[in-house]
Formats: sequence, structure tokens, C-alpha cells
Amino acid sequence: MLQEYNSKNEKIFIHVNGELLPRDEAKVSVFDSIVQNGDGVWEGLRVYPEGIVCYDKHLTRLQEGAHALSYEGIPTKKEIKKAIKETLEANGMTDDTHIRLTLTRGEKVTSGMDARLNQSGCCLIVLAEWKKKVYDFSKGIRAISSSIRRSIPAFLDSKIHHNNMLSLVIAKIHANIAGYDAAVMLDDRGFVAELNDTNLFMVKEGVVYTPYANACLPGITRQTFIHLLEENKISILERDLSLVEFINADLVFATGTNGEITPVTEMDGREIKCDQKYLEELKDLFEAKLPSLCEPL
Repeated sequence: MLQEYNSKNEKIFIHVNGELLPRDEAKVSVFDSIVQNGDGVWEGLRVYPEGIVCYDKHLTRLQEGAHALSYEGIPTKKEIKKAIKETLEANGMTDDTHIRLTLTRGEKVTSGMDARLNQSGCCLIVLAEWKKKVYDFSKGIRAISSSIRRSIPAFLDSKIHHNNMLSLVIAKIHANIAGYDAAVMLDDRGFVAELNDTNLFMVKEGVVYTPYANACLPGITRQTFIHLLEENKISILERDLSLVEFINADLVFATGTNGEITPVTEMDGREIKCDQKYLEELKDLFEAKLPSLCEPL
């Protein structure tokens, strides 16, 4: 499933390192750490008429990831929100908007891996686009397991929402070649971690399960669904889950900021049951909760 290009994005303004620039002028230096080493952290934000969903949680994760990576000159939430507000106002965006928020270690004085070469502070990029939800809820998605394993903390901790995404990109390429929409990423032991771009849940005999966040990003939308299920007295358990369990589930769905909730209808060539009534109930619960999760701009 390929995201569609929206011609409305041809003339957008992008916030780069303190400046609002037209799309064709929005660039970073070749000495920036994001170019040199893929050294950056990022967040995906979605704009609704009520505001930005889970706004503070996303900014906290961005700042904590930057702190964990020893960034210097990390902008405050107030500064980040100001840049986002300016970007949205410049583009007249109040709904149906996805923001790719990126914070890099900044520009280096000369090319190299050493973080001591970054002496200008961080570079903040606010890229806001008119964009539909990434997946079509009515159709769902088909997934295939990848031979590429999701990183565990012993190598690169997925608790940092970093820009080093090549393993996910390669897994997605494998899925594309096989004619599937997404790749199922396993952990180092062979248990399901997540999809290449979203978290996974499954339902079996009325109980909802989701993998431990050991080798996957503990997504903000994932946590929202866990809290939502608990609030509505629906059993939700985190544990190790195998591909076999997902394939034989009564319902499998993925969650993410830019997709909300999406059914997974097939995995590794086997059709997965879809309890449509249960799925619709979960979707309705989320949509009813959504306005209260938004922070006004």
C-alpha cells in the first residue's frame, strides 16, 4: 500500500532550524548529523480539529530520546510548540495533517562520527503535510514476516525513537517485493515484536494480547489502546506471542499515530479471522476518546 501524493503539499512551508522556508528551499547542511550518520530523533504527530493528539507525550519522547543520545541545546517544549504553530499557520492547516517532527544533533564543523564535532546545537525540522491516514480501515492490511530482526536494547534500544531505520526499511522492501503491505518484525528469540511501522495486538477468546515492548517501540497509540481497554474492563495482557498465535487469532489489528487502528487480514499467506463487530467496537471507543486526547493548538 503506497501513500498518495497530495498536490496541496507542493507549496507548503517547512520549519528548518528556526526558519520557515518554501518546500523547494527547505534543506539542511551536508554537515548535519542526520546526513552524516543518520543521527536524529523524530515523532509523527497528527492534527485534528480539536488539536494534536497526545501532543505532550510525543514531545516528551522526542526530548528524552535526544537526552539519551547526549544531544546539546535540546529545544524546550515551548520552543518546539512555537515552531509547530508557526508552520501550521503558514500552511493554513487545522485538520487532516501529519507532522514529521525531527530533531538532529546538528551541524558538524567537519565530517566525522565524533559527537564533539557538533558544536552548533540541535537542528529542529517541522514538516507538516496534508495527508490521509496511512491505512484504509475498511480494507485492512496484509503482512508477511521478515528475516530482519527488530533490535533489542543490547544493540540499539528501540525506546529511543531514532532515525536509524534501515532495518525497518529493508523489512518493508521485503514486504513490497512479496506483494504485502507491511512486514512482521520478530525479536531475537523469534517472538513477534511489531510491524515495520506500527504496533500489533491480537484477540483470542475475548482477551486482547500485545507483545512485550522489549524489541519494539512502546508506541503512544499502543499505550492509549491499553489504557482504553483497561478503562472499559476489557482484558489486556502483554506477553511473548508467536506468529502461530497471531495467525490463529480471532482478530489482529495494528495501531499507530497516522493509522489509528487497522485490521491485519492476512499473515504469511494465511487468512486471519476478523471479528468485525469487536473491531468496530474498538474503533468506536478510540474515536470517542480521541477529542479528550488532543491538545488545542
